[in-house]
Amino acid sequence: MPRSGSETEPGPSVGDPPAGSASGSAGALSPTPPTRAARAVREAWAPYLPAFFVGALCIIAGGLVAAVTSPMALSHGSWAAAYLVLVAGVAQIALAAGQGMLAGQARAGRRLLLVEFAAWNLGNAAVIAGTLWSATWLVNLGGAMLVVALGGLLVATRRGPGRTEVARGRQVALLAVRALVALLLISIPVGLWLAHVRAR
Repeated sequence: MPRSGSETEPGPSVGDPPAGSASGSAGALSPTPPTRAARAVREAWAPYLPAFFVGALCIIAGGLVAAVTSPMALSHGSWAAAYLVLVAGVAQIALAAGQGMLAGQARAGRRLLLVEFAAWNLGNAAVIAGTLWSATWLVNLGGAMLVVALGGLLVATRRGPGRTEVARGRQVALLAVRALVALLLISIPVGLWLAHVRAR
């Protein structure tokens, strides 16, 4: 009488481990090394950390100025607080984040990023100091430095991402950055004109 296949085929011995258990346990015990993608992301965003840090400090400083403006009746206190929060803080963080999202276009070189960072923050300091001291020449100098910073950002992102090469998110980031730059470039001469009017 013929035997069934289950009777003729030998089964696994009692002491043998299940198939794939050795490789699975070895993989579970070995630590997962950091991937190249994670390192690339950290390296891509590292140049923008100073802008994020200083922008956050400006927002905090603006809040502190706003807190002491009313009790101490500081002249231009509310304006300085708003400027610190919106221009020196929020705008700086937004520009750095937008430029960082553009990956290849944002990596225009450390020197250009340093010029942008220095010109933006020194320009903001000059605008604030010139307004508080009624020194229109200092306000003009600060406005010129802000234009230099925005020009450097436009140079860094002059080659926009192609529609078939990148995700739509980078297209949106590019448009948002350029729209913010255009808004700031329009507001700078308006602010300079108002500074001259107040000085008269």
